[in-house]
Amino acid sequence: MATNAAGIIFSNLHDANISELTNIRTMSSVPFGGRYRFIDFALSNMVHAGITNVNVITHNAYQSLMDHVGSGKDWDLARRSGGLRILPPYISSSSKGGTLYTTRLEALRSVLDVIAKIKEDVIVLSDCDSICNIDLSDMLKQHSESGVPVTVAVKKMNLTEEKAAHETIVISDSNGYIREVIKSPAHTDGEVDVEMNIVAIDKNFLYASVREAEAKGYTSMSADIMPPRIEKRLVKIYRYDGFYSDVTSMADYYACSMSILEKENRDALFGIKDRPILTKVRNSAPTKYIDGCKVTNSLIADGCFIEGEVENSILFRGVRVGKGTVVKNSILFQDTLTGNNVFLNCVIADKNTIITDNVMLSGHSSVPFYIEKGRKI
Repeated sequence: MATNAAGIIFSNLHDANISELTNIRTMSSVPFGGRYRFIDFALSNMVHAGITNVNVITHNAYQSLMDHVGSGKDWDLARRSGGLRILPPYISSSSKGGTLYTTRLEALRSVLDVIAKIKEDVIVLSDCDSICNIDLSDMLKQHSESGVPVTVAVKKMNLTEEKAAHETIVISDSNGYIREVIKSPAHTDGEVDVEMNIVAIDKNFLYASVREAEAKGYTSMSADIMPPRIEKRLVKIYRYDGFYSDVTSMADYYACSMSILEKENRDALFGIKDRPILTKVRNSAPTKYIDGCKVTNSLIADGCFIEGEVENSILFRGVRVGKGTVVKNSILFQDTLTGNNVFLNCVIADKNTIITDNVMLSGHSSVPFYIEKGRKI
């Protein structure tokens, strides 16, 4: 059932966090989990909440994103009215030298005319690197009942000092009103509410705020726009308690990927019956397991050919594992080919990688060994 909300997804804001993977693609089109892309989570969350007007703000290197989402039909977003719209990059007038936007607010300023034409009363803003299966219907219901113009999704988490440097924590009162927002906290004590970069905001309020930013030369949503609204008790939290991971580094990407090998996490992300994660449908041949191969605790996509051993790993479509080859704790993107008697441990191989016979490569969970797209080793 359609809801009175539209969606805006930011496809590129955090590309620098995993520059190895985003050098040739947007953050939104980074492969994940054997068959998905990051944007699948934001799109699926919106579609399952009845949001059928979704706008994706692009920046650069968005060809792979367009190839993946196409017309939006795999998410039921190929529609005459609304549907999925890819917004080409606009030059931000506030940026020095006329460069592309660098902040969320500048991105919104670049599509202000699009915001003005949105007919829905509420807009859900979402980053594409928040890996979760959130019930946006429930969030929108709370937002409607709260009477405030802004609702921010948060997840209670324990943060390491290193992880905290990339996060924004939210302090709220007993009624859910946000009292303080701290970006990159130096210290955290126990569990804290982490901002998920998913926000429900009244359309007219957003439009007026972005217009104000344009008039005053503001560039930051968190530093310039939100503080006075928080002081006026206009911002509340929505607490989410499901699976959540945001990718702030290659180590994060690796850890998040490996975490879904655990059934509990996999079920929490992909196993919710009425909220499946949707993705582009491909027709591939079944994976072929050759006599003598061994596969344990791994996710194997369609179209693979396995002669060797695969353990605690994620293989995308079309991966070939040669005879006598051992793949452990690794992530092999689409059409990666390994020769015979290869050993891989803690390796992330991008698409169309070729690893020849008798090669041994090993990284560490904190520093996975990355092989760039199309490289032959």
